[in-house]
Order: sequence, then C-alpha cells, then structure tokens
Amino acid sequence: MDNSESKPISTTDELLLEWSREETAAFEGWDFSHLNGRWSEEPLPWDYREVVRQYLSPEYRLLDMGTGGGEFLLTLNHPPLRTFVTEAYPPNFKLCVEKLAPLGVTIRQISDDDIIPYDSAMFDIVLNRHESFNSNEVFRVLKPNGVFITQQVGGENNRTLSELLIGDFKEPLFSGHNLTVNRSFLQSAGFTITQSGESFPYTSFFDIGAVIYYAKVIEWEFPGFSVKSSFNALVGLQKVIEKQAYIKSRGHRFYLVCKKTG
Repeated sequence: MDNSESKPISTTDELLLEWSREETAAFEGWDFSHLNGRWSEEPLPWDYREVVRQYLSPEYRLLDMGTGGGEFLLTLNHPPLRTFVTEAYPPNFKLCVEKLAPLGVTIRQISDDDIIPYDSAMFDIVLNRHESFNSNEVFRVLKPNGVFITQQVGGENNRTLSELLIGDFKEPLFSGHNLTVNRSFLQSAGFTITQSGESFPYTSFFDIGAVIYYAKVIEWEFPGFSVKSSFNALVGLQKVIEKQAYIKSRGHRFYLVCKKTG
C-alpha cells in the first residue's frame, strides 16, 4: 500500500512551502469555496436569509450595504431595478460592475462607511450583513416605517485562535462590538428593535492550511499574521489536528431587525 499521500510533511522547508501556497491562494468577493470540505460552521439559531424574507416585498426599494460581490444579494432574487448596493473594496466593486450592473442593479462605491451616497427616505428596507454602519445614516435613508436588518460579526469572534496564532496579540480590534452596544446605538438613532439575537457558534478546521487561508482573509482579526511569523504556533496546531482531526474556534454573531418609527 502506498502511503505517500498521507505521509506527514516533516521538514521546516517543506512546511513553509506547503503552507505558503495557502497564504497566497486567491480570494474573490466573499467566497470561501476554497475551504469546502475543510471546515464546518455550527449553524446559528436564526437564518439571516429567512429573517430578510419575512420583511422583503417585490415592490420595495432595497439597499444592500457592503454587498461584496453580490453573492448573498443575488439569492434573494429581488427585482434588479429596485435593488441598490454599496461596496468599498475595489476588487469587490469591480465584481459588482461585472455581475450586478448588467442586471440593472444600481451600484455606488464608498470610501467612508459613515456615509451612504443615496437620498434621504429612499429605501423601504436596508440590509447589512457583516458590514460597518452608522445608525443615524441608515435611519436617514430609510422611509418612515422602513426596516433595517443587520447581521454582524461580534468583537469576540475567533479571539482564542487569534491569541494562539499572534504572539503579541492584545485585544480584539472591535472588542465592544456586540448586541447590547449596537441595540443602544440604534435605539438612540430612533429605531425600534423588533427582533434580535446573539450567538457564539464554533467553527471547526480540519487541516492547518484552512486555518492559514482563513487568517489571511480575515486579516483584521489576525493582525500581522504570516506563516513565517506564526510558524511555531502553526506547528503546534498541526499536532492538535493530527491528534483529534480538527481544531475549533469560537465565533461571535448577532443580528437586529429595526423599524424606523414615526
């Protein structure tokens, strides 16, 4: 029997070569298909898409903030001429122009998350999945009785894994980003909260290359990460995976559904 494929890579140079391929692998839009079969995410107690569908109607004007490459937006099948998006990251904006503009979706590139480049009281519903937002600005662009639905990655996301990989890791960049704080911001802006929830689901990684790819993409949670600088930590995690077939990282998610009353 030939065990060459399953033989562990043993030398430092071989490890660096193998892991560097993951560090430089391409990432486009907000598409993690490179990790298919190599990780699993514990399901949330809510389904963001189903929450949105509870409030979405074909005649509504919809804004999707930070749409990425439009991956989630397109699953909603909302009428394109009533669909508007913002996106800041240049490669993703290019994807929007290529994928969404031909459909008739209106696209605006932004450079400041606190400014939404659309008219006041323009939208029936504003969606925001994992994008920064200014509560007052969202309130401004919504029509009276309009709805804002957001799912956010909380400030404690991957904290333990970050501490393992980054030797001088101090405090998460957005440590105060949680349900309680955001509920207060939105209520202060004039919103009424109609639904909300918070969860700390686990993500399992089945090979160390998947961890490397993920850490490079989510760079704000793993500041200064590289295969070379975190090599010893990666070797340690590799041993854990060899022993138990996975490593886990604790996530942090919350969502809010808010109505512009009055």
